Amino acid sequence: MRIIAGSKRGMKLLSPGTQNSRPITDRVKESLFSVLYKYDLPSGAVVADLCAGVGSLGLEALSRGAEFVTFVEKDPMIVGTLNRNIERAGFVEKSKVVRTDAFKAAPMFGSGEKDYGLVFVDPPYAASENVQADSPLSGLLDLWVDQVASGGIVVARTSREVSLLDQYGPFQIMERREWGTMAVTILTRCET
Repeated sequence: MRIIAGSKRGMKLLSPGTQNSRPITDRVKESLFSVLYKYDLPSGAVVADLCAGVGSLGLEALSRGAEFVTFVEKDPMIVGTLNRNIERAGFVEKSKVVRTDAFKAAPMFGSGEKDYGLVFVDPPYAASENVQADSPLSGLLDLWVDQVASGGIVVARTSREVSLLDQYGPFQIMERREWGTMAVTILTRCET
């Protein structure tokens, strides 16, 4: 894994000594960020990287001009690797790591009073198999709804076989992309 574009282009990311991480491939990450550019992201955005793992998506966003990233990860071994990756990239001042379960807690983590304009939701596939209205994913979106700016983008990564509902509260699907065995669904928070 590496940062593929921006100010830290080519920097290799450390990986944890555990199988609990499910990294995104460089090809898929490049394709995803190409899609995000049409929404003028991540440049200048305040970003949340939920179920962050070693920080591949959040660090890519910082390298490409994001203002600030809050990384949320519950596994202590992976958090240690995440912190080392942030330090190696020189993004300590532009990021915060919160060790918690994003499915259970969503206090104000951001940079001051700003809402998140871009949120990556990248849970283990087992946590995103059920995406119905009463699912863990729906509950996560409910927890984080007050943290996401109006018009903000949520990027949810799932298995290709999983199709999200058209809407979760104020979050509506804008588009879905598939690469190999995975899918990425882009939702936006509409005005309520």
